[in-house]
Amino acid sequence: MTIDVAIIGAGPAGCAAGITLARRGLDVTVVDKATFPRDKFCGDGLTVGALRLLEDLGFDPADVPSWHPVTDVWVRSPGGRDVRFPLPDGPGQFAVVARRRELDAALVDLTRRAGVTVCEGHKLVGATQDAELVTLEVEAPDGERTTLEARYVIGADGMWSPLRRQLGLDTPGYRGEWHAFRQYVHGVSPAAARDLWVMFEPDLLPGYFWSFPVGDGDANIGFGIVRGGRVTPHDMKAKWPDLLARPAVRALLGPDVELEGSHRAWPIPTRIDDVVLTDGRVLFVGDAAAAADQMTGEGIGQALATGTWAAEAVAAGGGPLAVSRAYEGVVRREMVADHRFAGLLGRGLSTPVGAELALRTGGLTGWTRRNFARWLFEDYPRALVLTPRRWRDHAFAGPGAYRN
Repeated sequence: MTIDVAIIGAGPAGCAAGITLARRGLDVTVVDKATFPRDKFCGDGLTVGALRLLEDLGFDPADVPSWHPVTDVWVRSPGGRDVRFPLPDGPGQFAVVARRRELDAALVDLTRRAGVTVCEGHKLVGATQDAELVTLEVEAPDGERTTLEARYVIGADGMWSPLRRQLGLDTPGYRGEWHAFRQYVHGVSPAAARDLWVMFEPDLLPGYFWSFPVGDGDANIGFGIVRGGRVTPHDMKAKWPDLLARPAVRALLGPDVELEGSHRAWPIPTRIDDVVLTDGRVLFVGDAAAAADQMTGEGIGQALATGTWAAEAVAAGGGPLAVSRAYEGVVRREMVADHRFAGLLGRGLSTPVGAELALRTGGLTGWTRRNFARWLFEDYPRALVLTPRRWRDHAFAGPGAYRN
């Protein structure tokens, strides 16, 4: 059986690609080793950039019970100063927290409704390609193996992409640039149940502690670190009780907070400017393209964007070389400058003095606080001021997503 496009991975990147291709009339199959709904280790935050892309895909927030819009972001400096950064009152939503278990399952349902064949519980076990086709060997839940041929394949299967490995394009020993640690909690304080909090603890810099509300008095809390810092990935489990015991964290979460389930840790790849994005008839997106934000570790918006761009390049046609050039070109134009600029800013946040200076600058006036919040939540590209070709009317004052 030969189809137009096979997509490996049914996360946000794979679903965005699948929906975009199906709308163009292509025959698409998505393969994922998981069965949905499934948990996904994540901070659960959605930036306005991600929200606009979800809206463009026709995603309905009503399909996600934990969908929780946020209007205020509080940031604690290394010196203990709390600064409120308000997001716009509207129109539309500028930041949302939603459990990935629910969000990803709803995206898979939307992908099916778009006409895409979704094969859950199917694992990629082999991949080869020639000038005309990519041949995939897929194992079903019962162990039966089938062969799938496609004109193009999109790899949306995470930072340790099995598709990369099958094609000999992986990087042995790669562990990502960031590492994150998360746990859900219940019974948090009114402040933690309402607002988004980020704390720049000195020993975590340029990483940070977060508390994101997911509704019903619950929150997603955790911390992220950059590899090579004072805290290593091996230290994170031991560090967690210490973080939870710190006075500022205890005060934020409140006296009645209860830990839910177990904690989880995961790596985050942020090197899209130094990774193979295409190979013949194969394109990589999302974490498989190491597309997460270098400054915050956020990756949902980047996954949705790269999945959509790869699908648009395939749908435009012109042969493998034209498709590769189109996709790599839009990634360079729309992401690489922002990626490198975010890296520079991240280095500035790596010391308490740098983090204090950044927050004092961002909190100088009402205007700077509002615009810092919009910039932080990707209302406009990280390096917009440095890339005049992307300037447009209302670039710094656009509406949020889901205005209606």
